[in-house]
Amino acid sequence: MRLIYFSVLALGLFVNNAWAENGSMRVKISQGVIEPLTFAVPMFEAENIEAAAIATEISRIVATDLISSGLFREIPANRFIAQRTTFAEAVRYPDWRAINAQALVTASVRTTNTGRLTVKFRIFDIFSGVQLGSGIQLGGSTQAVRRMAHKVADQVYERITGEGPYFDSKIVFVSESGPKDKRLKRLAIMDFDGKNVQFLTGNENIVMAPRISTDGKQVLYTSWESGFPQIYLLNVRTAGRKRLPTPDSGMAFSPRFSPDRKRIVYSFEQGGNSDIYLMDLATARSARMTSSPSIDTAPSFSPDGRQIVFESDRSGSQQIYTMPVAGDAPKRISFGNGRYATPVWSPRGDLIAFTKQGNGRFSIGVMRTDGSEERLLSASFLDEGPTWSPNGRVIMFARETQGPKGAPSLYSVDITGRNLSPLNLGSPASDPSWGPVQP
Repeated sequence: MRLIYFSVLALGLFVNNAWAENGSMRVKISQGVIEPLTFAVPMFEAENIEAAAIATEISRIVATDLISSGLFREIPANRFIAQRTTFAEAVRYPDWRAINAQALVTASVRTTNTGRLTVKFRIFDIFSGVQLGSGIQLGGSTQAVRRMAHKVADQVYERITGEGPYFDSKIVFVSESGPKDKRLKRLAIMDFDGKNVQFLTGNENIVMAPRISTDGKQVLYTSWESGFPQIYLLNVRTAGRKRLPTPDSGMAFSPRFSPDRKRIVYSFEQGGNSDIYLMDLATARSARMTSSPSIDTAPSFSPDGRQIVFESDRSGSQQIYTMPVAGDAPKRISFGNGRYATPVWSPRGDLIAFTKQGNGRFSIGVMRTDGSEERLLSASFLDEGPTWSPNGRVIMFARETQGPKGAPSLYSVDITGRNLSPLNLGSPASDPSWGPVQP
């Protein structure tokens, strides 16, 4: 059992105004089954008529974000005893305790005729009868209501759980359409919850394995537009792109950025042999990292940029290896029954997520960086391609259904394996890559 104390400080987007008393909240979180914390979000107050619809929308998005984490359970409004009319009024703690609310979020919303939006909110520990820290004020544009709501939810989530935020983040993925045997694919980007989908490429070429940079501004991906796989670098804001100069007479694929975005690692296949290469983006020069008569592929950097993890069949079957970027012999870390693929280092540095095939099924799992404490989080006909949330608590992956009409879709699961959820995009999707929390 892990005991966490939470201290809440004033923090805001663009503008911070603090008010009210300081406080703390004590929450127990176990590594096994976690009982969701009960919370209430009364409809946010609209300070002017024009803000009414926006206030309603923000309050609902905040509640939905928190619920989606699996750590929170909302108390429905029809159970409320206290009926708040203004943001300024005092909290009647006994009324909220009576319905077993552990946390309360109140807020007010104001808009201006110049398109500005201001949200003020407070978080309360109901059982202790105190406000958690100081009130928070965020400012932004009325054209970015969903972003504002995600920012509010991130603040609530961070202060109550002690975990880093992840709601206000973007995910790059491959959007698919058409029949299974003639599937069209193009790169797209969306909010963490599947909203605000925007396409980054056309669907005239086969694209795969996009990887977003640590600042969310660039994407690496593999394209078959020349007839064989090559690596491209795309600017998210402008959608401008360029092919990276990899060695001639071979196929380049599976690229991924270093944490500082100055280098990339990728796979290069020539003559039936695939090795890992390291490219300096400033000079476009590549250096070979592995030289084994085997298939070495799917490299991923550690958060400090000093090591990589990759898959290789050098032992006779697909397994996971780590090696220092500075050079040293690769070390095998996977020893379970089955084949391992697509390893990716957690942003926390403590875990490696992977795809595992065994007993006729594919699973998403995690292990320590030395290969210990392996745990499988999902299993189906085909689960593959994990990607980490910015706080290292949630993993998104692609799940494909069986049969001639089978299609991929995106799922998320937390690192306990207890909160497996589909992302309802309405069309096939694969190869997710989770970006950072937006500034």
